[in-house]
Amino acid sequence: MSCFSATDLCVALGGTQILQNAQFCANAGELSAIVGPNGSGKTTLLKALCGDLKYAGRVEMNGTDIDRLAPWLQAAQRAVLPQSSALAFPFTVIEVVQIGLRTGTSATMTDLPMKALHKVGLAHYAHRNLQELSGGEQQRAHLARVLAQVWEPILEGAPRWLLLDEPVASLDIAHQLQVMRLARDFAQRGGGVIAVMHDLNLTAMFADAIAVVSKGEVIAQGPTIEVMRDEILSRAYGCGLRVGHAPPPGTPYVLPH
Repeated sequence: MSCFSATDLCVALGGTQILQNAQFCANAGELSAIVGPNGSGKTTLLKALCGDLKYAGRVEMNGTDIDRLAPWLQAAQRAVLPQSSALAFPFTVIEVVQIGLRTGTSATMTDLPMKALHKVGLAHYAHRNLQELSGGEQQRAHLARVLAQVWEPILEGAPRWLLLDEPVASLDIAHQLQVMRLARDFAQRGGGVIAVMHDLNLTAMFADAIAVVSKGEVIAQGPTIEVMRDEILSRAYGCGLRVGHAPPPGTPYVLPH
């Protein structure tokens, strides 16, 4: 099965239930967005899908329970971009990208780090210290790292996955579009993308499917055009939201009112 799914997913942190019987499914070949208000459980859901948090329930990647996959097998099939990444040592940008190749299936492709940096527009910073870059540039460097890890969207006939937690949070609008286009391209070439998003308009522009999380539950999930509705978003965010349609026809956008 070419999907990434969670069934009856429950996560508790510090004695507090964060996710409650969440159901989730993302299909390969699509960019699936996870949206919802602050504290709703979006990042917790993504971390559970990654296996970074203990959970009750079942998580499957391409039809296999991730509990049955050794860490190196998971790393070969999916790459994870967290909200922030701290490095204790003064790595150069290209060294950071090479981390994604150390034990990966593309370790022999010595030109891959520079190709990944070209994709994110940082090739000219390859030998700079990562910590000398702005926050947004560092975020793009880490994106290059995860792209290098799963460079080919399909491996031995199976889709690979990008799991991105707020990938455009610290970027200007031009680089937000660049990153979302990279993610969309990965999906269009047969991989799967799951991205936690805050900007509903960017989500409407790029996401094929949306899961709306509110108070630890996935309250709606499906194609963007079906899920991005006034009543669903207003319920999730606790305020009146109206979905309109601007040229070109069929591209939703969201305005508070």
